[in-house]
Amino acid sequence: MPGLSVQVRVEQIYRQESRRILATLIRLLGDFDLAEEALHEAFFVAVERWQQDGVPDNPRTWLVSTGRFKAIDVLRRRARFAASRPLLIAQLEALEQADWSDEDVEDDRLRLIFTCCHPALAADAQVPLTLREVCDLTTEEIARAFLSAPATIAQRIVRAKAKIRDAKIPYQVPSLTELPERLDSVLRVIYLVFNEGYSASIGAQVTREDLTREAIRLGRLLLELLPEPEVMGLLALMLLHESRRVARTSASGELILLDDQDRTLWNSEMIAEGCALVERALSTRRFGPYCLQAAIAAVHAEAPSVKDTDWEQIVGLYDVLLRAVPSPVIELNRAAALSKRDGPLAGLTLVEAILARGELQDYHLAHSARAEFCRQLGRVEQARQAYERALALTRQEPERRFIEGRLKALE
Repeated sequence: MPGLSVQVRVEQIYRQESRRILATLIRLLGDFDLAEEALHEAFFVAVERWQQDGVPDNPRTWLVSTGRFKAIDVLRRRARFAASRPLLIAQLEALEQADWSDEDVEDDRLRLIFTCCHPALAADAQVPLTLREVCDLTTEEIARAFLSAPATIAQRIVRAKAKIRDAKIPYQVPSLTELPERLDSVLRVIYLVFNEGYSASIGAQVTREDLTREAIRLGRLLLELLPEPEVMGLLALMLLHESRRVARTSASGELILLDDQDRTLWNSEMIAEGCALVERALSTRRFGPYCLQAAIAAVHAEAPSVKDTDWEQIVGLYDVLLRAVPSPVIELNRAAALSKRDGPLAGLTLVEAILARGELQDYHLAHSARAEFCRQLGRVEQARQAYERALALTRQEPERRFIEGRLKALE
């Protein structure tokens, strides 16, 4: 872009392209750690070289090529001294002869997702590994998504990388016969990426558009590969949520709840595409949890206002969803819908039952929901306590300011 310094341009390319470049380097090198090292070396060289030669027409291809040559240099140095010299020489020769083009790069992140979700890996490691390597989420962000300790997540990721290396797990999209058994993990990964982008677990912004955009792109790639109802449902769900992104924050970055959003800002093209995918998926009568969640999102998207929303239908869809996937988070969402249909006391009763079971005690949205219902019922002291608990658990700055505003309003 004209007017940008090389340093700023490199940083911009890193934000936009680094994970895609890393995915290609992992495919070429077959080694996560070596690929990470090669990636950072390539960007380091770019800062110096582009100052002299200018930014190339295709920076991504340049960075992949540079990273590849840097990795070859590393392998040559290792081969001089390592006891496993024959193995390193074989790896080096394979890398030097590897044929690749920029066209391959587009699908590399999808290939990497399937590698990270290989059935040979422990189930509790597949998703964290993918979120870390494919999407550059920090260990802390992943831990919050799983309501787990960062050290636990870090150990799972390290073990999974070692398993991929030692078992020589192939870096490829599985055959059509293998796809169905691998699909659940991949769908879950893409949805977790989207969720982190739609409502960032930590930081100064409500949303991270880079993650929502990437999740939707991966969803489209997967739909081309496997046009199954649940893939349609997931893509529809992401599109329908993303359609509201602009309306979820004010011009100054403050959080705006669904009830208060300007619906004229919702993206009508995304809503139309999402609703069409929902209809297509439901018509197969082979739908699952993502289709049901997308159907709920479609009811919201098609309503002209909160009071015109078909809450009866939404509660009914949550009932079906809960039977398919029993989950305290889904129960919490159902409680919010039930409060719209039957009043805040109905919602509060459900939320307190969830918390009484010991579930969602560390989930700030559960305490926020309880506080909101108490506020609506005039239970000021209970609302204050619940908001304070939610505030202690919240790491996202706009959410913190929103809760602080609610607390001040109680005073």
